[in-house]
Amino acid sequence: MNGIIGTAIVLAIVVGIVALVIRSMIKSKKAGKSLQCGCDCAKCKGCH
Repeated sequence: MNGIIGTAIVLAIVVGIVALVIRSMIKSKKAGKSLQCGCDCAKCKGCH
């Protein structure tokens, strides 16, 4: 039983972190920032 609770807690933490990363990526994309070249288009050389 203790193993299941521990696994559930770790899973919830990982899911939360992934959700925050995805939310950050969506906000950046909506703000017009590129996810591929880090907004430094001088170094991008036509990646988009």
